[in-house]
Amino acid sequence: MRFLLDAEQAEFGRTLDRMLAAAGTPGVVRAWAAGDHGPGRALWSRIAEAGVFALAVPEAYDGVGPLPVELAVAYVELGRHAVPGPVVETAAAATLLGELPSVAKEWLPRIASGEAVVSLRLDEADAFCGPYALDADAADAVITVSGDELRLAPGHGPLQASADPARRLFRPLDGGELLASGPAVREAAAQAADRAAFLTAAQSLGVGLELLHRTVEYTKQRMQFGTPIGSFQAVKHRLADTLLALEFARPLLFGAALSTAPADIAAAKVTAGEAAYTAARTALQLHGAIGYTEELDLSLWLRKARPLRDAWGTPGACRARVLDAQVPGLQHAP
Repeated sequence: MRFLLDAEQAEFGRTLDRMLAAAGTPGVVRAWAAGDHGPGRALWSRIAEAGVFALAVPEAYDGVGPLPVELAVAYVELGRHAVPGPVVETAAAATLLGELPSVAKEWLPRIASGEAVVSLRLDEADAFCGPYALDADAADAVITVSGDELRLAPGHGPLQASADPARRLFRPLDGGELLASGPAVREAAAQAADRAAFLTAAQSLGVGLELLHRTVEYTKQRMQFGTPIGSFQAVKHRLADTLLALEFARPLLFGAALSTAPADIAAAKVTAGEAAYTAARTALQLHGAIGYTEELDLSLWLRKARPLRDAWGTPGACRARVLDAQVPGLQHAP
């Protein structure tokens, strides 16, 4: 199996990196966390113009996808630059709606163009899904699935507490316009949940890579006993262990992009999530006291690692799915 990106895919990632680096995303993230969505919506439009959301939309609906490998490349960069908003949920909604022709025509061209920001809450009975819709206050639509029914939520409840202020959680209100119903909805929701888990894994990998990069740069500058702390053996070992964890997650992510098998996606999700969380702990420890401060941009990535690890499939749920694929019917501890 080939895991190396081709020249076009690699250049796509570099182009997104340059664009997002010039966009001043730390300021965008802080504004989003404060409830000011203007800078975030402007950045959303630029990301859409780069073709990111079109990668999740079939060609029949003005997209260029679905292209899982290119989506992985894009969402790693979105994670590296801490882009706020329901970027995962919008792409997962495109997967959901793409399986339902009766509603696809209305929404998918708008998603591909960046006109529609969509949040998503799938059936809470699924171990991969939670009760909240991300950034429902900033979304043009909140789509919910319960059983065999797909609805447009009529609104949302109050803001819920989150470890990451830029991940604004709301519980959608029940009811709303019925968009589709039947067994096809349940099947499409399962595919959407897998897509959300896959893209969250890519985001996590990006977050972890950025945390490691910032920590390495800091250890080159921070002096102790007249020498950079990065020269200390214990620091080198900690950074090397973090790098290994992230590099081990990378082939699992792109392997899942090629296979699209639920078990492979779950393996990538748990590995990337744990690697990013390891990178966050490493960054916090090696930055010392300043690592705890909100004023330091590092905090924007530190606060994302743990929520992303648990979003769209907790480590326990992901491991259970991998085990089920290997040993069907195996009983898991609660």
